[in-house]
Amino acid sequence: MIHHHYKIYKPFGMLSQLTSGEERQLRKKRFLGELYDFPTGTMPVGRLDEKSEGLLLMTTDGKLANHVNNTGIEKEYWVQLDGEISHEAIEKLKDGVSIGIFGKPYTTKPCCVDHLHEAPKLPPPHPKLRIGVHRPTSWISIILTEGKFRQIRKMTAAVGFPTLRLIRVRIGDVHLNHLALGSVTPVKLKSFVY
Repeated sequence: MIHHHYKIYKPFGMLSQLTSGEERQLRKKRFLGELYDFPTGTMPVGRLDEKSEGLLLMTTDGKLANHVNNTGIEKEYWVQLDGEISHEAIEKLKDGVSIGIFGKPYTTKPCCVDHLHEAPKLPPPHPKLRIGVHRPTSWISIILTEGKFRQIRKMTAAVGFPTLRLIRVRIGDVHLNHLALGSVTPVKLKSFVY
């Protein structure tokens, strides 16, 4: 069977699913199906929450999706934070912090975190984010091998620097690169061996 794979720059405000099964006008939600005419059986590889943006992979290969989601493949994010992050906070993020996952305490795995001294070149933020209205902001790159529910947002809040904008830029060796906001492009995913 020939499988199809795509990479998307998921916009802010869009859910990581093709459709709701309901009339969109009733829910006023946006879904991936409005970006592209995906083949039957296409599914997202992992998720990005509605307020996050960036790289999302889509595939018709369920085995590949399961492999990427469950084998510790690196995922890199650029994160804009409320306030100027401190060296101490970055070290805490690297070592792992305690967050809540569905009401239970969880300590995140050690990860790579770097301060980005210049803002990355990205499309402008969605107006609903109101970035920089009250305080200065800073940027970090964070690379995880796990993906708990709203993990990065919970991690940065735990060290006192809430996430304002969250963009996934890499999954394994697949990069967002210069993909335009909301665009979809077919890709080959031979690098994810399973």
